[in-house]
Amino acid sequence: QVQLVEAGGGLVQAGASLRLSCAASGRSFSRYLMAWFRQAPGKEREFVAGIWLSTGSTGYTDSVKDRFTISRDNVENTVYLQMNTLKPEDTALYYCAASTKSGLPWSGYKLVSIYDYWGHGTQVTVSS
Repeated sequence: QVQLVEAGGGLVQAGASLRLSCAASGRSFSRYLMAWFRQAPGKEREFVAGIWLSTGSTGYTDSVKDRFTISRDNVENTVYLQMNTLKPEDTALYYCAASTKSGLPWSGYKLVSIYDYWGHGTQVTVSS
């Protein structure tokens, strides 16, 4: 049974940092793209960052590009999202997702529909 389990969310003040983790289990994810999405109340789920586990190639949405870093530990089948200089607008439920779709530009991986597996999310709240 495939599972993606997120951890590391919390309540922090603006300017602080958090590190999210996503532990994947149940199959080999070596050929997967792993991504972080977030969804704020009343808004659509949006792509935050993605990483190919095989190559380490990464992509980010513009609003987090200079503040967030996605990384992976292929031995532990874990993906991380280091979030620095957090802002109140980063407040959301953060989801981990996995996709086998290849050959798309990074803009293609912003589509929720192409992901095969999802975690249940971890809440990040940033106070001003």
